[in-house]
Amino acid sequence: MKSFCLLFALAIALLSPLKARDLVTPELVSNEVEMMALDLRKDTLSKVLRDYLLLKANVDNPRKVDTISILYNNLIAELEFLNDTSVAARYIPVYPQYYRLFVPLTYYYSPIEHYSKLNWELPVYKPAEVDYDELLLEDDGRFTAQSRTNALVDEALMSIYMSNPNLVRTTEESVMSRQSFREEVAPVVKHKEHVLKLFEVEQMDADLGQSNLLINKPNWWTFGGNGALQLTQNYISDNWYKGGESNIAMLANLQLYANYNDREKVQFENLLEAKVSFNSSPSDEYHKVLFTTDQLRLYSKLGLQAHKNWYYTMTAEFKTQFFNGYKANSDELVSAFFAPADVNISIGMDYKLKKKKITLSLFLAPLTYNLRYIGSREVNEVKFGLDEGKCSKNSFGSQITPTMSWKIASFMTWDSRLDFTTSYSWTRVEWENTFNFTLNRFLSTKLYVHARYDDSSLPTTGSSYFQLKELLSFGLNYTW
Repeated sequence: MKSFCLLFALAIALLSPLKARDLVTPELVSNEVEMMALDLRKDTLSKVLRDYLLLKANVDNPRKVDTISILYNNLIAELEFLNDTSVAARYIPVYPQYYRLFVPLTYYYSPIEHYSKLNWELPVYKPAEVDYDELLLEDDGRFTAQSRTNALVDEALMSIYMSNPNLVRTTEESVMSRQSFREEVAPVVKHKEHVLKLFEVEQMDADLGQSNLLINKPNWWTFGGNGALQLTQNYISDNWYKGGESNIAMLANLQLYANYNDREKVQFENLLEAKVSFNSSPSDEYHKVLFTTDQLRLYSKLGLQAHKNWYYTMTAEFKTQFFNGYKANSDELVSAFFAPADVNISIGMDYKLKKKKITLSLFLAPLTYNLRYIGSREVNEVKFGLDEGKCSKNSFGSQITPTMSWKIASFMTWDSRLDFTTSYSWTRVEWENTFNFTLNRFLSTKLYVHARYDDSSLPTTGSSYFQLKELLSFGLNYTW
């Protein structure tokens, strides 16, 4: 009997909550809030899922609960929250590490320092590869957040510095030199201010200090030159047993250049060359000094890159001499200033090759204009290929001009220039070679060899059109 009473009491205790729940109906609930509280479920996510997911009330239907990713909530949902116009400013988080992007543009030193570092490491031997991610119990991103933020800000600032440097208003040095604002110092308030002064336009002081940032425009021009003075002296007494005579020979050479190269498409070369050599001849009854080399040359070359080492090129050259030229023991004037004077204009292609020890240029001009002018009536124009009584002659043809500069050794340099010009009725070839043996910065020995073939003018002696001149000298040499 006692056992039956205990079972009956236990059954009543189990059935009573079920009946009470069945009796609760929506009609008996007077408040909608109480109904929503009944429908809301408790957090049923397991402990493992709570690290990645969370439950969030649905905005459209408060009776429902959405399961969203924690990563989505931190990155995207926060942006949706901030875009809501009803959100007060005090709920918007502040990230002061990005302040450099929102203050007046300042030139900071950290972007340049960041891009100036070489981010490389020497290879280190590792006996065994270890999966360190399994050993780390916590996320280490919070320890590198500041450095990663600074790298992003430096990258953004560097892009602005390179693309729009004119937007920079001040420098980090100027900002750090100013006095810091202290909150404990109360601002001075002026009382009894006239009402009309409140509507006056205030004078804003925009002087933020001078910037030490200096940006130099690239200069594509290069200037230089080379000068040499070679002297030879020989003395022989009157009673020398083998005879002979004393003489002095001197060679002066000057080269000045001004070249333009924008490292992309355009190259513009300009050269002024002056070369004079003479020797004394005591046995000459008419002249104490005879000029053996006399040349004034102006040369310009304008090139526009076509493909790699090939350039569309136009050249212009002017040649004449400084002094009158005579033959030994003769007062007949052979040549003079502007007699002759040669002008050459060519259009073609130029191939340029520059290596460590050799520089080569090959100019091919299918179209060339030649002009020879005789500006002295005392000079025989027929000897220079002109018609008798004429002072100028024009012709068209083609031209090939290879030039080379080869540093054979540390003390020896070979400069060579070959000029092949033809009008298809005459041919003129000039091959100039200069071997420079450098002793030191100021002393050198030069060997100058000039070979020439010209069938446009009559030879002065004999019937051969081939001519040769050679000069070996020692003296001063300077390059700048």
